[in-house]
Amino acid sequence: MRMITLGKTGITVPQNAFGALPLQRVPKKEAVCLLQKAYDGGMRLFDTARAYTDSEEKLGEAFGTGFVQRDRIVITSKTHAKTPEAFRENLDTSLRLLKTEYIDVYQLHNVPQCYRPGDGSGMYECMLEAKAQGKIRHIGITTHKIETAFEIVRSGLYETLQFPFSYLATEKDIRLARACEEAEMGFICMKGLAGGLITNSGAAMAFMTQFNALPIWGVQRERELDEWLSYMADTPEMTEEYRAFIEKEREELMGAFCRGCGYCMPCTVGIEINNCNRMSLMLRRAPSTKWLSPEYQEKMRMIEDCVECGKCMEKCPYELKIPELLRKNYEDYKRVLAGEVSIS
Repeated sequence: MRMITLGKTGITVPQNAFGALPLQRVPKKEAVCLLQKAYDGGMRLFDTARAYTDSEEKLGEAFGTGFVQRDRIVITSKTHAKTPEAFRENLDTSLRLLKTEYIDVYQLHNVPQCYRPGDGSGMYECMLEAKAQGKIRHIGITTHKIETAFEIVRSGLYETLQFPFSYLATEKDIRLARACEEAEMGFICMKGLAGGLITNSGAAMAFMTQFNALPIWGVQRERELDEWLSYMADTPEMTEEYRAFIEKEREELMGAFCRGCGYCMPCTVGIEINNCNRMSLMLRRAPSTKWLSPEYQEKMRMIEDCVECGKCMEKCPYELKIPELLRKNYEDYKRVLAGEVSIS
């Protein structure tokens, strides 16, 4: 397994990190077992956030009670705070729940802009203050907006950038990865499986090895973790077979598709946008009768209630035409229910 250094932070870890967002859906005891098994298997960086409900608490239970020396793991967390007061409260809460005296990389979470010193928000000054106090070691940031990401890289203010990146990346996304490397900025990759649309983990891993990038794989089940850990000793390489496979995938999936991030939520009329808006792809990519259950039929039916208020589009980091995509997904779904299209 290749080792990755996160730019000027000097943090060096295997190119195979643990994304702890899905741990929200796992009982505490099971989550602790997953985290500790990940460490035993060679993973060293664990990414969480204050917004991930009890994810930080589960990391604290796994690593903050003597299982491992603190300096043997790297913990990255995030704050959605928009004011200095909320920033300080979030950070202190994270430190308490993680049972640690410091966070290795603290990130401003899903920012709409590049926060700078003197911009009136006080957010960057909070980062400097926390670093001077020893509460954080390095200053990071995350965004889903490509132009904001490039502005962040050009600013030279942040030590790491976290951005969606997978083998469905556009040429512009790839330029961003290269720009981070040139700027000696750590590039942390979220959505390495494109919100579940990518189902070939070997191809996903082989793609990442071409870049000075650190993927954080969201882990919820032991079998998923076992798959990623198997790559520690036998890392997939970018072969001609993988190239051909990825090219075929890109032809099928590239374009205006929903990544399922959920930032468009909540819907003003209660539509579960993050699932309904990619139902057509999920029926093809991960066929399951559960998508046709009465529960999901009702969720899809609610698309009829869309009033096209536009609030979801204002919040979508990918600037998708959500009402239009919802209608398309609903029409496809009705064809599957009618038996006109098979999901297997």
